[in-house]
Amino acid sequence: MKNTLSQKAMESVAEFFDKGYNCAESTFLTFRPYVAPELSDDLVKLATPFGGGVGCAGCLCGALSGAIMILGAAKGRTNSDMSLDPPYELSFEFHDKFKAEFGETCCRILTRNDFGSKEQVEACHIIITESAGILMNLLIERGIVNP
Repeated sequence: MKNTLSQKAMESVAEFFDKGYNCAESTFLTFRPYVAPELSDDLVKLATPFGGGVGCAGCLCGALSGAIMILGAAKGRTNSDMSLDPPYELSFEFHDKFKAEFGETCCRILTRNDFGSKEQVEACHIIITESAGILMNLLIERGIVNP
């Protein structure tokens, strides 16, 4: 189900992608204000290498890795005495929702086209927008973002 915030996130991630940000960067920039507004937009540079399935290696989808970064910003640890359970459980849940939606988590399998081709860009556009909807719904379901 797409609610207003999910639709807004889907539009925002598409706008960042259309401006030239990669999939992980677009996800980070879209969701940072919702889960960690105290973090600078400059931290987008942490997401940069995850684009193209980790530096164009075609491995873990950048939309997925960008979402996991956001979940870490929301529930990650700030010291080693904190439990790993909350961020791990949330990340595992998102991973499974992503895989259920798209069938895979590997960039090269998801896009099935040469990196930088028109077909690959179109495939990524669909994946990042749908992924943003899934992520926002999860953030709302878990009470991290208020609708």
